[in-house]
Amino acid sequence: MASRSTNILSRASRIRQKLQSALEASSLEIEDVSYQHAGHAAVKGDANETHFNIKLVSPKFDGQSLVKRHRMVYDLLADELKTGLHAVSIVAKTPQESGMSKS
Repeated sequence: MASRSTNILSRASRIRQKLQSALEASSLEIEDVSYQHAGHAAVKGDANETHFNIKLVSPKFDGQSLVKRHRMVYDLLADELKTGLHAVSIVAKTPQESGMSKS
C-alpha cells in the first residue's frame, strides 16, 4: 500500500519528501511554475507539475561547489526527471550563506 500512496502524491510533495529527507533541509521552498511553460514545444500535453523553482538551505552543502550542490539535487530527482519533470531552477545555500547559522 505504501507504494500506491506514494504514486498519488503530487510531484511537489514527492520532491519535498526526497529533498527534505536526503538533505536535511532547514529551509525548503518549492514553487510550481509549470503554468508559465504551457504550450512550449518541449512540454508534451498537460503542463502540470513539469517546471519548479526550488530554494533550499542544507548543511550538506557545506564545502560543496555550486555545481556539486545542483548535482546532488538533480541526482535525488532523477526518477522525477524520467517521468515528466522537465526543468528545475535551484537556489542551494548553506546555513551560513543564508544567514540561518547559529554561530
